[in-house]
Amino acid sequence: MVQVFPQTKSAAVNPLKSSQPLGAALAFLGVERAVPLFHGSQGCTSLALVLLVRHFKEAIPLQTTALDAVATILGGAGNLEEAILNLKRRAKPKLIGICTTALVETRGEDFAGDLTNIKRDRADELAGTEIVLASTPDFEGAIEEGWAKAVTSMIERITTQGEQSHDQKKIAILPGWHVTVADIELLRETVESFGLKPVILPDISGSLDGTVPDDRWVPTTYGGTPVDEIQELGTAAQCIAIGEHMRRPAELLRTRTGVPYALFQSLTGLKRADRFVSLLSRISGAPVPANIRRRRAQLQDALLDGHFHFGGKKIAIAAEPDQLYQFATFFTGMGAKITAAVTTTGTSKIIQEMPVESLQVGDLGDLEELAVDADLLVTHSHGRQAAERLGIPLMRVGFPIFDRLGSQHKITSLYQGTRDLIFDASNIFQANQRAPCPGSLDPSRKGELAR
Repeated sequence: MVQVFPQTKSAAVNPLKSSQPLGAALAFLGVERAVPLFHGSQGCTSLALVLLVRHFKEAIPLQTTALDAVATILGGAGNLEEAILNLKRRAKPKLIGICTTALVETRGEDFAGDLTNIKRDRADELAGTEIVLASTPDFEGAIEEGWAKAVTSMIERITTQGEQSHDQKKIAILPGWHVTVADIELLRETVESFGLKPVILPDISGSLDGTVPDDRWVPTTYGGTPVDEIQELGTAAQCIAIGEHMRRPAELLRTRTGVPYALFQSLTGLKRADRFVSLLSRISGAPVPANIRRRRAQLQDALLDGHFHFGGKKIAIAAEPDQLYQFATFFTGMGAKITAAVTTTGTSKIIQEMPVESLQVGDLGDLEELAVDADLLVTHSHGRQAAERLGIPLMRVGFPIFDRLGSQHKITSLYQGTRDLIFDASNIFQANQRAPCPGSLDPSRKGELAR
């Protein structure tokens, strides 16, 4: 059983987690012609916007209700209404995703009631635009919870309720926040290779994949899941959720529409990829395509080539719970040992399945203290200072990664993604290994060399 140590510090000097509203905004960005709207001060929005722009290197259509001191005291319903109407007039979005912040949540406003009144009083002006509310206070949870809440809210608000005729070729896929743009593209290609039609929610591969729209400026997202496909999710024959935090939206979809779901806590690793491919083969009734079999063979060869570099290596990881589980199981499966594990929350059900002896809920300062003798640090770009101070190489994963290009195009799932992770980590180990000298091979001089 994993021993979980709760967070005891009152402040984080080097934070690990990103906020709930940022996670919700990221999910809304995976919908076609959408605009996320932060209900709070301009400062809350600015910080999230900077992180998103630096990570994706793209223009991000993130807006704010811009509460000032007066609105904070008297209530922000007027600012919310004005922001929604301005967005409707100027951007003409198909969806406005409202993400609440700590400022308004602490005040205790009735967001749902305010939104109901706005929709009723401005029904004609807001026709053709879905407005979805996600309650995401900054003072609890992190990016993982915010993403899941946004997806849950979209299904609750938009998806048609009730049993519907199911298209046996249609698969609903609910990826977790840690599934990259490249992962989603690979998932789509894999599902389509079985003759199935995937509907992915949210689909950031359509909106944050680095493509440039036609010679015009687009004030909303210009790709992602169409709203009408969200509405028709109940016609899918099967739902596939990726990550423990996606269990709740998958269960809601099943409750509302009767669509069964399969939960994959990770798609990294040979066995997990096999399970996913086997499910697609069973649903479609088709054999596994030759190109996928070839990718599996490539992964098997990578496992043989790479496992020499992992044996006995000590790994220190800091990440959100589901991503921590993804990489912890990957490294232990390759023969390494997790000597330090830090995450953002102790409430996730996946924690007790971690292949670690102990888990610290905390920040990157905790990781630095625990990772003194590690061979590799695994976290996002904010871990670079700790890596420099400790003299330990850093493998960048998660969000944000702002000091490297192309992080959204890194594949980490299925056969191809697992193969690439083996190569990436092995190359880091090789690049940082110390060449043996004659003295290091003499057991009698081991203590002398250590001094």
